[in-house]
Amino acid sequence: MSHHLDSPLARQDIRLDITDLYVFAGQTGTALVINVCHSFGGDVPVPGFHPEGRYEFKMDLDGDAVEDLTYRVTFDAADEQGHQRFSVHRLSGAAATDPQAAGTELLCGRTGVTVTTAAGVRAWAGRAGDPFWIDADILHAVGHALQDGTTIDVGTWAPERAANLFAGATVHSLVLELPDAELTPRRADNRIAVWTVATLATDAGGWRSINRVGLPMIHPLFTQYDEHLGDALNAGVPRDDYATYGESVAARVAACVGAYGTASDPDRYGETVAHLVFPNVLPYTVGTAAVFGFAGFNGRSLIDNAPEVMFSLAFDTPVTIGVGAESVTVKPSSVFPYVPTL
Repeated sequence: MSHHLDSPLARQDIRLDITDLYVFAGQTGTALVINVCHSFGGDVPVPGFHPEGRYEFKMDLDGDAVEDLTYRVTFDAADEQGHQRFSVHRLSGAAATDPQAAGTELLCGRTGVTVTTAAGVRAWAGRAGDPFWIDADILHAVGHALQDGTTIDVGTWAPERAANLFAGATVHSLVLELPDAELTPRRADNRIAVWTVATLATDAGGWRSINRVGLPMIHPLFTQYDEHLGDALNAGVPRDDYATYGESVAARVAACVGAYGTASDPDRYGETVAHLVFPNVLPYTVGTAAVFGFAGFNGRSLIDNAPEVMFSLAFDTPVTIGVGAESVTVKPSSVFPYVPTL
């Protein structure tokens, strides 16, 4: 799994559990997608989006791992038909980092209906099929190996027996498409960095971070059997990631690579991987085709095989999960809102 049910705090209310983040070139601009409220998380009284929560897309335009733009989405409680009203606010500059800043309202809408503004911003939220895939046996074997510093032990598993754990599963998707001009990079390489955060209002009037997602597969790799680390990663901010977690992640990767014998200097390789995954943000060159692949990270499309890319990176050896995009029950679309709506 990418971030499905990734920590004890996230599992307390699956409406705030972000399973995946996708960033890619859409029909009219840059598309940003998060999925929450996974059907595998169990029953909730009213599935959908948390009316006391916030869902924020954050963008770093200058490479300092601090957000320069935030697009904040909030939802009302569901009506008798299960529909929820929502609003999208834009915050820039210092306000982008301030949970108390109000920002500027861009649009209001209702789940299940596409909303488009005169400026070209559009949004959709609603129930969809989960476009992610993973084989459970490989998932757990990878987690054990990184926890124990060993090679991956798949037992009697074989690729022909692989199955998508999430076939037929559903999520609630939030899709935001922005004109590319909204996301003008300030870096020489013309890149931005994106991450998303789900927060919950506290009784004291503040906001508690429940889930934070940048790159896919960080939690399955490093926190499957270290749930304290899972909560800690979700609570932090990208600019602190390497200083806080870089050394321990590098050591875990180095131990596994050493066990495989695929690098002459496992410690240096582990450090390189830690620098690739921290700060935990998803890089993207605006206006280009998204590919989260072996050649590099450039956004993430709805059909990228993120598990095999990240597993192979962590172990410095090819890791197959035996299933791919063909295993999802409902396919994504090439037209807005792109997710497999239900």
